[in-house]
Amino acid sequence: MGRRFLAIAVVGATFLGGDVSGHAQPLRTVTLQEVKPLIVKRERVRRPGTQPGTLIATVRAGRTVAVRTAPGGSVVAHLSSRTEFGSPRTFAAAPAANGLRVVTTELPNGRLGWVAGAGALRLSRSAFTLNVDLSARVIRVRRGTRVRRTIHVAVGAAATATPVGRFAITDKLAGAGYSAVYGCCILALSGHQTNLPPGWTGGDRLAIHGGSTAGAISTGCLHAAEADLRYLMRAIPLGAQVTIHP
Repeated sequence: MGRRFLAIAVVGATFLGGDVSGHAQPLRTVTLQEVKPLIVKRERVRRPGTQPGTLIATVRAGRTVAVRTAPGGSVVAHLSSRTEFGSPRTFAAAPAANGLRVVTTELPNGRLGWVAGAGALRLSRSAFTLNVDLSARVIRVRRGTRVRRTIHVAVGAAATATPVGRFAITDKLAGAGYSAVYGCCILALSGHQTNLPPGWTGGDRLAIHGGSTAGAISTGCLHAAEADLRYLMRAIPLGAQVTIHP
């Protein structure tokens, strides 16, 4: 996928939608003992599990990580510290088998990758998560267990429904750099639209961006008002978990 991951479509151009295997499952809580093998000496990390949120793994500058299907499994991709759009490379993560299970756009919706990461990853934790209710057409921004903001959005049309599952924010981009139809801001997600319209020539990545919020009208992306987008850009870190459910 090139930089044209955002294509201009009729009703508010979106580059997402599609289905995933299964419904969204939250990241399980983790213990400090599980995370310790991945923490560089003298690096301070807030104790995992003390509050709901996302464990975020960031690839250190100049380093590369191999994403595998499982511990000792085949390599899916070698990823640098920057995404294809130039953002710092982050993963929503959970400890597993001497490494991390990660949400990554290099794998299909609903599948997790595995990275060893010792020395190449910096761990942090964000209390923020996004919960998307497609039937109510809202995003609930949670900090810990509290809902801090409710954002009304447009969702995918029936033929190009927004996929459900667990995703993560991979990039925060200025909409003007792509097209005015995206509004001020684009929050790219790790997910893919697997049910693209016939003749679609854009990319398949899901995102939250500007556009009409009048119902189920998009190609799969979530459309939000400008004030809400600017809030998300300011408050929500890269790597934060986004759970989408019917």
